[in-house]
Amino acid sequence: MTTYAIIVAGGSGSRMKSEVPKQFMLLNGLPMMMHTIRAFSRSTFAPQVVVVLHPNVQQQWRSLCATYAFDAPHAVADGGSSRFESVKSGLQTIQLGDDAASESLIAVHDAVRPLVTPDLIDLTYAEAKRTGAAALGLTSSSSVRLERPDGSGNYNYPRDQVFLMQTPQTFRGDKLFAAYEQPEDPLCTDDASVVEKTGIPITIVKGDARNIKITFQDDLLIAENLLAHSSRGASNNTQ
Repeated sequence: MTTYAIIVAGGSGSRMKSEVPKQFMLLNGLPMMMHTIRAFSRSTFAPQVVVVLHPNVQQQWRSLCATYAFDAPHAVADGGSSRFESVKSGLQTIQLGDDAASESLIAVHDAVRPLVTPDLIDLTYAEAKRTGAAALGLTSSSSVRLERPDGSGNYNYPRDQVFLMQTPQTFRGDKLFAAYEQPEDPLCTDDASVVEKTGIPITIVKGDARNIKITFQDDLLIAENLLAHSSRGASNNTQ
């Protein structure tokens, strides 16, 4: 079965207070998105990678690839004005190159989750192959309260019934293509919610707290520390 990965990289870096798009910011001496692509290139499912980038930064990305001698195979698609439009562009790129794409498995991942591991990626492909729709998620470790629909206050909600969603989120091609034929809904903030809107149930695969999304400057510092710790552990294991 053919496998693909759409890496969504539309961030501007505004919340990082940086002129450099956050997916290009250095993490452990390497542009962040390169860590992300490498993780997928090391997956046992060997997906074909499609990176979705705004046209204005594609030349910058090509220059970075040359500077860092980054040669992990990937295609580049034009990013849209929203995440929904960017994912749809990635899907169109896949469809143009593969008449049997509906029979494939397609993962969608945030470029700014650079600490994802090949093992986590493999888990979502394997589960999507079995069920058709799988997404990483973590049960909340904090107490949860929900606002009442009528605005009259809030109430406690069992935290073990609340999942904090991560990526990758992986689907059988036919299900994902059909989902993105729907009009964009601002309430659907990830691919699982877009697919679920078509009536397809989502299987949640246990995620990892280290699979963080880099949004603020402090997140970058946390990621640096996690990478350093991981590198030390790998070094100790080889001794």
